[in-house]
Amino acid sequence: VQLQASGGGLVQPGGSLRLSCAASGSIYRIVAMGWYRQAPGEQRDLVATITSGHDTNYAEFVKGRFTISRDNDKNTVYLQMNYLKSEDTAVYYCNVQYYTIGTYGMGSPYRVWGQGTQVTVSS
Repeated sequence: VQLQASGGGLVQPGGSLRLSCAASGSIYRIVAMGWYRQAPGEQRDLVATITSGHDTNYAEFVKGRFTISRDNDKNTVYLQMNYLKSEDTAVYYCNVQYYTIGTYGMGSPYRVWGQGTQVTVSS
């Protein structure tokens, strides 16, 4: 299973970006999809997650500014980022928890990470 993330870039404070992450490969059922971020010298932090039932969870520092969504037919998760701040600068990683047809219902799902996409907020 592979994740292909896109949409990062350079934006001014107050601006917007939309990240996308598409999952491909031997996926039978995706349990949850999410975005994490890691700034230089910092740990990787949760940004937002969304379940197959579209239940969402956000880190406090993005509530009201970021929106996570997913397209189940396309196995794709999105992160709409508005009102960006300089402190949002980081590499953003998507994450997917899934089952294959051979493992569904048997223990914990697999977990895979995308390659990361750089988001830089600067004037």
